[in-house]
Amino acid sequence: MTIQNFEALFTSQTALALFPEKRTNQFFDALFGDENEGAYNIRLKFIKQDAETLHFEFQLQQRPGKCLSCSLTYGLPQVFQRHPVINIKGIVAEIERVLDCKARCVSWKLGNTRETSPQCHTIPFSVFLEY
Repeated sequence: MTIQNFEALFTSQTALALFPEKRTNQFFDALFGDENEGAYNIRLKFIKQDAETLHFEFQLQQRPGKCLSCSLTYGLPQVFQRHPVINIKGIVAEIERVLDCKARCVSWKLGNTRETSPQCHTIPFSVFLEY
């Protein structure tokens, strides 16, 4: 499968199906008891594929009137990897389904939070494949 094929598979629509917008509110409702307490929206984005790795990122985009820098996003990778609403294992299973038996997801890893701008932080999400 070529890089173009992976890019064609993991469009913004596919990423939205893997991590629907409503999941952000569900996450904050579970965390704080109120979905409006969250300082950011979470989106999944496909970045690239190299060798046997699919590179995605979770984008944390500041909500209007909220402070992303004040929201302690640096501890999120550890929270994301085990939080049932984020459901990384479920996302990986869905990625494997999208691959349609052309590859198998053997493991995954979340990287450290990066501040790409004051309004957007990202968490790298790598999925390792076996052909």
